[in-house]
Amino acid sequence: MAETIEGLLNGLTLAGLLVVMLVGLFGLVIPIFPGGVVIWLASLAYGIIYGFTGWGMAIFAVLTLLMIAGALADNVMMGASARQRGASWVAIILGLLAGVIGTIVFPPFGGLIGAPAVLFGVEFLRLGDTVEALRITKGLVIGWGKAFVVRFGLGVIMIVLWGVWVWVNAG
Repeated sequence: MAETIEGLLNGLTLAGLLVVMLVGLFGLVIPIFPGGVVIWLASLAYGIIYGFTGWGMAIFAVLTLLMIAGALADNVMMGASARQRGASWVAIILGLLAGVIGTIVFPPFGGLIGAPAVLFGVEFLRLGDTVEALRITKGLVIGWGKAFVVRFGLGVIMIVLWGVWVWVNAG
């Protein structure tokens, strides 16, 4: 009887952690949402509950590196794409700040609207050309799309690695 209850609790715990990871993964659709961090936190909880022995430490180290890479992907890819199209550093920084502040103040879509709107506004003021400001803003949005693909792929890899960790611990 005790083994049955323990098995049930283990199963519920693992299912709960997987649900949290999937929320993190699908939350990546919203720019600025720290989905990779959510996945990482769930794997940290798993390590605290079940231990960081053997392969667990190595897998957790890789998960940490993937989380950091995913967190940086957004800003680097968005900024680089806008910069390639001619955006000023001031516009990029203000746009990214508007994205963060917009997400905090008007979640989940404030950042989606704020970053491109501020980038467009700054570039329009700088250049006085609507078409050019739109072209530059399009670069930011394309960078967002590329960053989403990278972050989503990293999130899937993180969940698969966590699954390997669970499987190794079960053996």
